[in-house]
Amino acid sequence: MSAEFADTHTSRGHDTPHDGIDESATESATEPATVSPVSTPTPASTPTPTPASSFHLTAGRAADGPYALDVSPEKAGWGYSSLRILDLPPGGDHSFATGDSEWIVLPLSGGCTVRTDGPGGGTFELTGRESVFSGVTDFAYVPRDAQVRIASPGGGRFALTGARCERRLPARYGAASDVPVELRGTGTCSRQVNNFGAAGVFDCDRLIAVEVLTPGGNWSSYPPHKHDECRPGEESELEEIYYFEIAAAHGTAGLGYQRVTPSGHGRGTDVLAEVRTGDAVLIPDGWHGPSIAAPGHDMYYLNVMAGPGAQRQWLICDHPDHGWIRTTWPQQPVDPRLPLYEAPAGDPR
Repeated sequence: MSAEFADTHTSRGHDTPHDGIDESATESATEPATVSPVSTPTPASTPTPTPASSFHLTAGRAADGPYALDVSPEKAGWGYSSLRILDLPPGGDHSFATGDSEWIVLPLSGGCTVRTDGPGGGTFELTGRESVFSGVTDFAYVPRDAQVRIASPGGGRFALTGARCERRLPARYGAASDVPVELRGTGTCSRQVNNFGAAGVFDCDRLIAVEVLTPGGNWSSYPPHKHDECRPGEESELEEIYYFEIAAAHGTAGLGYQRVTPSGHGRGTDVLAEVRTGDAVLIPDGWHGPSIAAPGHDMYYLNVMAGPGAQRQWLICDHPDHGWIRTTWPQQPVDPRLPLYEAPAGDPR
């Protein structure tokens, strides 16, 4: 783990990480993954664990300049995935160079205009949304090796999801009406997945990104799963970032919990974190899940993934102790609170 995040943990209430469980499938594919057998590493191959505080970034801890959160490959100590959270006041604007990464500009609240220069550039008016709990949003893809300007007459919060890549694809607009909204799991494992940047849905070189909404009291990213090995046809090697927003209720800010346990690969990632709005959890490896929404407080998280594979795929492996939970889903109804919302029927413009 990069020194950028390694030794600056600030405790907040009872969010001190503990030891313990696994994490579930990153909510990003449109089809459930097949459970694959996992070999148990020998003691000699077991990695030295990295402190849990290196992976749980409480709100503000990874702020940098104009960004409320700035996770880059250099800061995370990995090769591909990036996430920036940008807050703009009414009439505000921000410019940045995409460098060696492709990016999706995703409104979390408010709307904006995105302009990018160079071959294959363009200007895109994003309607956006009131909040992550109010509806599906439109978005803009911007390529590597470009200059980008984001301007917001009304102000807002915007996620910049990025991945180092090789191909320079054209800038494009993503309509909210084209985002597949998936209901995954049943019973208390029910959740909603907005597959705006999923593999097979929207074309990118390496970037995979989706949104997950979990009703209060439910578990998502469950059963715990991993994607930290390249096993062709069975598992992808993907670094992942979780960014959280938690709905307030009765005048009280919400909270949730995120678990990651070692898989025997990589850094031995082991995290149990109390998460609140603005927090992020970095997952270079390990079983991740569950993501637990406290009763009364719906949970949102944005998943950003990328990796070295020759194919852009989201292939996961369920934890062998917990994958059986999938067999119970056909006998249970989907939580009636879902979907929290659906994609609009067409472009509102």
